Amino acid sequence: MSGTFEPKPLLTRRQSLRAGLRASAALLVSACTGNKFDFGDITKLGGTTTPVEAGPPPGPGSAIGAGQVHVGMILPLSGQGGAGVGSSLKNAAELALTDFKNPDIQLLVKDDGGTPQGAQAAAQAALNEGAEIILGPLFAQSVRAVAEITRPRNIPVIAFSTDASVASRSVYLLSFLPETDVRRIVDYAASRGRRSFAALIPDNAYGAVVEAAFQQDVPQRGGRVVVLQKYPLDPGKIAEPVHAVAQAAAQVDSVFIPDNADSVVQLVQALAADHVNLKRLQLLGTGVWDDPHIFSTPALHGGLYPGPDPTAFRNFSARYRTRFGQDPVRAATLAYDAVALVAALVKTQGPQRFSEPVLTNSSGFAGIDGVFRFRSDGTNERGLAVLRVTPTGGQIVAPAPRSFGPQT
Repeated sequence: MSGTFEPKPLLTRRQSLRAGLRASAALLVSACTGNKFDFGDITKLGGTTTPVEAGPPPGPGSAIGAGQVHVGMILPLSGQGGAGVGSSLKNAAELALTDFKNPDIQLLVKDDGGTPQGAQAAAQAALNEGAEIILGPLFAQSVRAVAEITRPRNIPVIAFSTDASVASRSVYLLSFLPETDVRRIVDYAASRGRRSFAALIPDNAYGAVVEAAFQQDVPQRGGRVVVLQKYPLDPGKIAEPVHAVAQAAAQVDSVFIPDNADSVVQLVQALAADHVNLKRLQLLGTGVWDDPHIFSTPALHGGLYPGPDPTAFRNFSARYRTRFGQDPVRAATLAYDAVALVAALVKTQGPQRFSEPVLTNSSGFAGIDGVFRFRSDGTNERGLAVLRVTPTGGQIVAPAPRSFGPQT
């Protein structure tokens, strides 16, 4: 993969992950007290709502809801590469409005066709119709294009890209960022006494981001990276980097392999063939490990990876199936949580609802995808669980935090 590392990492993770988060799905509240924001008693949405019969879905360029506060939503509803996921995100947004009992917002849904030019035109159209905030788009280049339109007008954006380089002041990313995965799994491994790390990292844009985070986080937690090897996308050319790790295996207690299931399975098999005793080592991965192929591979059993708690996503999926007659893509929770957050802010925060102090509230928010908060630079922090690979799926060994400490 070259260029930006999406949509594949986003779609792979969000579609294949059978993980979602807290049982109180999309209870978008602040834990703040005193002079900070208190969202009060907002209705919990963890599967307690009454199912609503499905109606005809709104088409591209449609409006959903009849509230006074206009909210732009930019999604790839046509074109190649994202139309299916865009439709599912739109459905999830509609479900959030229903679950919040039709709040005082109107979603101005715009199709960007999966291109930066389309996204920029969509943003302009939404702003012309009075949008106070933009939700989406999905792709990094489209987020950049939208920011060129929104930033001069001081309109905030909550986007779904996984590329932290497009985050900035007033452009906030709601997605799961690779850096968060790395920080969580390294922190947990270190807390369990792991100090010497090897890594096999894909030689692509996603791998570059993960490598930078890994090289930073391991020393910060008192560990050392003994050996780090990048491997090419060509499966026939992994022998050399695998052998380099195998030669250093006696000096490490953990091996980090942040890649999708097919690659990870091939790599651990190659390590075993190179006489590495995998049972002695702790295998570590990222959220893309939440995959049936990982669970069905005995060599990976006992491996650890970060991810959200699955309970709330199961509730969300059941409600989505009832309304739309199909399963949501895993990324759909991003749209749901974005709309639910906006609905909560409109209900509780008055004219300052989308201001920077409100959106970057240090206590954060909680949704289907767990606790999260936006940093002032537009990136986010998320509370993630740590899960162990078992034959039946991911088993939580460390729960996701329910609140945040001070920002670092």
